[in-house]
Amino acid sequence: MSQNTAKKFGDNMKKIRLEKGMSQGDICRALDLDRAYISNVENGKQNLTISTMEKVASALGVSVGDLTK
Repeated sequence: MSQNTAKKFGDNMKKIRLEKGMSQGDICRALDLDRAYISNVENGKQNLTISTMEKVASALGVSVGDLTK
């Protein structure tokens, strides 16, 4: 995942999360991940595996495509 792609994913993740009224803590609990990790994802500083991308998309109720467009 390039830096640009990671940033785009993180921006979309944050936008969708906020639209759904979810906190980072809500996502952390849904995915059993550390809040610092989620923060790094949203800031484009953390590369994700495809499996984790799918879990994030599922927790947000969207497709992986929605997070990468």
